[in-house]
Amino acid sequence: MATTATKPSGPVLDWSAGHGPVTGALSATTGAFALATTGAATSMPPGWALAVGAAGALGHTVAGLRMRYAGRTLATRAASWLVGAGWTTWAMATGPLTWTALGSLATIGVGIGAAARSVALYEEAREEEAYAAEQRQIAAELSAERRAIAAEWIDRIQRVCSITVRVVGVEQWATGTGYSIDAELPPGGATWSKIAAESARLSADARLPHGCTATASPGIHQGRVIIDVTTVNVLEQERTYPTDYGPLSLHTGIPWGYRTNAEEIRAYLREQCALIVGPTGSGKTNLVHSILAGFARAEDVLTWVIDLNAGSAGLPWVLPALNGEISTGDGTPVRSGIDWLAGTFDEAMTMLDVAVRVAKQRKMGYQGVLAKANTDLLPISPKIPQIMLVIDEGAEILASPDRQVRKLGEKILEVIRIARAMGIRTVLTALGATGSVLNNLMIRREAKVRVALTGGETEGMDLSKMFPGSRGLRVDQAPYKGAGFMGTPESAAALFKAWRILPNQIRDIIAATSDRHPVLDEISARAAGPAYARRWDGDRTAWMLDRTPDQPRTGSGAAGGGLDLSALRREQPAKPATAEEEMLRRFREQIDAQFGTAPDPHTPTAGGAAPPTGGGLNLSALRHEGAQESPAQRAALALLLAAGREGTGASAIARALADEYGTTRQTVVGWLKDWVKDGTAVRVGEGTKARYVHHHHHHAPEQPPES
Repeated sequence: MATTATKPSGPVLDWSAGHGPVTGALSATTGAFALATTGAATSMPPGWALAVGAAGALGHTVAGLRMRYAGRTLATRAASWLVGAGWTTWAMATGPLTWTALGSLATIGVGIGAAARSVALYEEAREEEAYAAEQRQIAAELSAERRAIAAEWIDRIQRVCSITVRVVGVEQWATGTGYSIDAELPPGGATWSKIAAESARLSADARLPHGCTATASPGIHQGRVIIDVTTVNVLEQERTYPTDYGPLSLHTGIPWGYRTNAEEIRAYLREQCALIVGPTGSGKTNLVHSILAGFARAEDVLTWVIDLNAGSAGLPWVLPALNGEISTGDGTPVRSGIDWLAGTFDEAMTMLDVAVRVAKQRKMGYQGVLAKANTDLLPISPKIPQIMLVIDEGAEILASPDRQVRKLGEKILEVIRIARAMGIRTVLTALGATGSVLNNLMIRREAKVRVALTGGETEGMDLSKMFPGSRGLRVDQAPYKGAGFMGTPESAAALFKAWRILPNQIRDIIAATSDRHPVLDEISARAAGPAYARRWDGDRTAWMLDRTPDQPRTGSGAAGGGLDLSALRREQPAKPATAEEEMLRRFREQIDAQFGTAPDPHTPTAGGAAPPTGGGLNLSALRHEGAQESPAQRAALALLLAAGREGTGASAIARALADEYGTTRQTVVGWLKDWVKDGTAVRVGEGTKARYVHHHHHHAPEQPPES
């Protein structure tokens, strides 16, 4: 039965609080009365009370001087001590219980309280005035500095640009790396772009350090201009990706790097595609990893990656989870940092076909959701995630003369064209900002988030085509690896730099965000079909593990239609056999002799008698475990049974099944955990020495050795 806390009745006293004017006066008068009464009853010398009062007055005066109290406050406190001590001395000599003594004590108490309240108000006024004076001094100093900056830049703009501006405000950046000038343009048709075109000359005239610029952008209206002046070159510094791997959302933006004022810049990709260009060595791959890190942290994004260069852009986000190299604290399987990786032409075409089907199915299946939300943009959330297609060197695919690759490019353009409202957007990369890349109207129209990593490279870096309308951008302004220019619909093209993301950070992000990734919504999953559901099958991920997939499985391996365990018959190249390999060899021999052709012990013979028992392996126990979900699971259970009382581990089972079924160790670990839960298997040992024993062998008594 739940109990409710009872509230105390009456006033609540805070005994740790300091005295105010009223409580201070009460404390002083009651203390004096108690001391006088006690002293008179015990014949205490009256002079002692006066000595104590003098000591108290002296002590409070010294403390007040250290606290820098006003003279009025010091005098009031000292007088209160002395008056109280004087009354106590007189009352001890004449008697404190007379009406005269009590009346005079009450009068003293009222006087002490009034005086204390007066000096308290006076001290508060002194503090406020001191604070206001300090702020006025700071404002005066700041105003003087701002006036100097304003006068300097009025002269500079007149000298360099032949424009006379009026500075409205100067704002120092909180990061301490520069300031912004808000200026009003003169009448007569002067525009901010004329100042922006002279960025280099203004920077040189201001004697700014290398890597620092003075860039102009539109102000609050067309007659105003904002000039951002960088005084500290943050682009030459290498900053690692922030270690705060907290959740992000597509709607709040994904951080891609930081500006010259050291503030991060975010890309808003709900409706926009992105284009990233950068020559070899400019840090483009590192930026792609930073982008994938942001997508992995997002709770409403699924990331699909196409990289025809052996999938190198996505492998660091897949292999640690695929190989079981990292784990969570509670032992749950770790999901890869991206949802799908295509490293071949066929897989890329499959992925794009799925994307098209998903976009079309979403248009039909979510009409009710769109109507309810009164929008034509699909409401993206963790339940209906956005699919971000990251295509490394995708712009080159679009411009390729190869007929087969051109088909891939046409499919990319189809996704870009039809899938904006339904939440599928692309991030394309290219080696340079050239006409062959930027001549595509679809790319120019949809890829409004643009990045040009220069690294000091001038060839193939036509910034005027990459950022049309932006003036004063020069490649030599960003000579550092990972530095370049970034422009978005919300932020004009300007210098920026990508964080350096380290390989161990990728592994940390995979582990930290494993439980944060959304799953494909039901309507989209139905449209994606088996092509999406089986994207992590062994025959489609073998290339990631540096394996050559075997020929497709056809038919059954036994004449009697039993389980095809032909993978177990493939012998490895000659090398010293381990205990697990020797066990598997013996099991293969037994399988060849018995499994698939041996009669079922539970099937009666023609005469009704029980079938003869053979000396080989009896796998009938498998029929008691219930139907397994796949042939690979049935084969794994057969291996577990064949291991006998010694048991086996997930690695041995995965190796035995890898060639035939493409089964990974992580998958086998999941099966074994399920079998332990339902009693099919028993776990023996911990850590690296853990092994699993089939429950038939675990409960069976040990047979004595043959004589």
